[in-house]
Amino acid sequence: MSLKYTQEHEWVQADGATAKVGITHHAQDALGDVVFVELPKVGATFKQGDVAGVVESVKAAADVYMPLTGEVTEVNTDLVDDPSLANTDPLGAGWFFKVKLADVAQLDALMDETSYNKLIA
Repeated sequence: MSLKYTQEHEWVQADGATAKVGITHHAQDALGDVVFVELPKVGATFKQGDVAGVVESVKAAADVYMPLTGEVTEVNTDLVDDPSLANTDPLGAGWFFKVKLADVAQLDALMDETSYNKLIA
């Protein structure tokens, strides 16, 4: 399973018609120490690009955008209890939510790691 990235600095790891979503290393570096996350409700549906959550740090607050159209199937309650996971392990234990994808083909429009690294360079 490879990671895909959005221009808004979310990552997506898809496994068939399900995807796990979080924020990138670049995003958490820019935010600083994350102190609060607001995650979507399980069962909520979003279109690609909708605001699905909020992440707050000591420096700023930022929206978390839905990278793909779908329904939220799970949220990371560990992240709610310990928002610093978004800093210490953003691509692992710091994931935000899982989504059942409405259109798997939307993955093709997201960036691969090489393209994302060019964006943030």
